[in-house]
Amino acid sequence: MSVRTPRDRVPDRRVAIDDPPAPEYELAAEDAAVHYRWDNAVDPVLDVEPGSVVRFDCRDAYDGQVTPPPTVEQLRAVDAPGHPLTGPVRVAGAEPGDTLRVDLLAFEHRGWGLTAVPHGEREAGLLPEEFPSAHVREWDLDGSRDGTPVATFVDDDAPAVAVPVRPFPGNLGVAPAADGAHSTIPPRRVGGNVDVKHLTAGSTLYLPVEVAGALFSIGDCHAAQGDGEVCLTGIEAPMSVTARLDVVDDRPVEGPELETTGPFTASGRDGAAYATTGIEPDLMDATRAAVRRMIAHLHERRGLSRPDAYLLCSVAVDLKISQVVDAPNWTVTAYLPESVLAEAE
Repeated sequence: MSVRTPRDRVPDRRVAIDDPPAPEYELAAEDAAVHYRWDNAVDPVLDVEPGSVVRFDCRDAYDGQVTPPPTVEQLRAVDAPGHPLTGPVRVAGAEPGDTLRVDLLAFEHRGWGLTAVPHGEREAGLLPEEFPSAHVREWDLDGSRDGTPVATFVDDDAPAVAVPVRPFPGNLGVAPAADGAHSTIPPRRVGGNVDVKHLTAGSTLYLPVEVAGALFSIGDCHAAQGDGEVCLTGIEAPMSVTARLDVVDDRPVEGPELETTGPFTASGRDGAAYATTGIEPDLMDATRAAVRRMIAHLHERRGLSRPDAYLLCSVAVDLKISQVVDAPNWTVTAYLPESVLAEAE
C-alpha cells in the first residue's frame, strides 16, 4: 500500500546543481506569461541580457485543471489549446543563425504529480486500441529510499513502486521562423515537446535561433519519465525551473543538442533490470511488441493490473534501439530496473 507523505513534514523539493546562482528574474505562471503555441508573433513577457538567470514557474501539462486527487472526470473536462508554456523571453543580441544556450540549474516541484492513460478515442499513446478506458494515478513526490527522492503511488489500491524523482522540462524551445501558430505537441527543429528525460539539473541544451531575440519558452515539466513515455504521460507535475540563457555565435546547430550527465537509466544508477524485446521489420512495430511483453510481464509475474503496468512503463521503462543493421528485422529492448518495484522508506 502507498500513502501520501504527511504534510506536516516539510521535505526538500528542490533538485539543483551545487550552489546554483540566484535568479535575477522570476516569471510566475500567470495568464499574462503563459501561452499555448509556438508562434513568433507572441509578444515577449521579459527582456534579458545574455547570461541572465531566470526562474520560470511552470504549470503542469493539464494547465492546472486537474487537482489532487486526480480523477478521470477531471481529465475529460480539461480544456486547453495546447501545453501551457511560460514565456517568451527575449534575449538581447540573439539573431537567426546564432545558438541559444540553456543551462538548466534547478527544479522545484510541488510535492505531487499524476500519470494518465488517455481514453481510447483520443488515439494517443503507443497502444490506444488495447487501452480504451482512461486511467489515472496520483504520485507523492516526497518519498525517499536510500537518501534518493522517489515518487510513490498515493492510492490504497495501487502497487508498491518507487520511481526516482528526476525532474526535467518536457517542452522547451524558441520561436520558429515560420509565421503562424504551431502546435506544442510535436517536437521540432527549434525544440518544443522533445521529452528528453536527460535534461535534468546540470544539463545544457543548445537550440538554433530562428528569430531575433530567440523568444524562449518552457513548460510541461515531469518528475520522472521512461525513455518512450509510452502511455502519453510521464509523472506530470507543476514545478519551477531555474535556467541561464546565453547566446553562442560560433556554435551553429541544426536542431536541439545537449550536454548531460544523465541519468541514463530509469533508476538513476546501474543495477539489476528485467528486459523484454520486440523484433520486427518496422521500428514502431518492434517498439509496440517490446512494450506489450513488458506489460504482460508486469501483469502476469509482478501482479500489476494491465492499466497500472502500462502506466509504469511510461514513467520507469526505458526503450532502447538495440540494432538497426540486421535486416530485415530491427530490435527494440524495454528495460525495467528491478529497484522500481521495491517500496520506499
